[in-house]
Amino acid sequence: MKDHDLKLVPPTLARQIEATQALGFSMGSEPQTGALLATLVAGKPGGRFLELGTGTGIGTAWMLAGMDPTATLDTVENDPTALRIARDGLGTDPRLRFHEEEGGAFLTRMKGGWFDLIFADTWPGKYTHLEEALAMLPVGGIYFIDDLLPQPNWAPDHAPKVPRLIAKLESRTDLRLTKLCWATGLIIAVKTSPLATNEH
Repeated sequence: MKDHDLKLVPPTLARQIEATQALGFSMGSEPQTGALLATLVAGKPGGRFLELGTGTGIGTAWMLAGMDPTATLDTVENDPTALRIARDGLGTDPRLRFHEEEGGAFLTRMKGGWFDLIFADTWPGKYTHLEEALAMLPVGGIYFIDDLLPQPNWAPDHAPKVPRLIAKLESRTDLRLTKLCWATGLIIAVKTSPLATNEH
């Protein structure tokens, strides 16, 4: 089995990658991560999904490829240049809503809302505003994060933040999670109860 041999590639992906490379943007989701995302959203027909960190829309394209016609995706990005590439390539899809906004501000504004899957691909919802993001998941909802293995674009002070985040997630009583040393390093967590009993 070759896990890089991906058959169901989004039709828009080549265009998104080409525009991303022209911009010099180095933080797009890699193909294995995207393929897994597409599979996860396919398991929730009619689902409501959230992507924090649109970037240029590579992960977005994968999510759209897995979604059924009745599902919706809200995607949040505060870099207008990157977001313009995503809009140009994907903006005609009626299931997609773009938010040009800082992720933390979006999570604060949407307090009380809910999503069946949250893909946190930026700092808010992962290293900041984690509680706000997890509170938006119903029981059975999926929290998905990547870039947990060392990456060349990490800032020098970033590496210590990763084990702290993982420990925080593992300490919660309302999540069941699996860590994958695969792609860029992934965690898939499922909400198993409404509230964590050890939040502090």
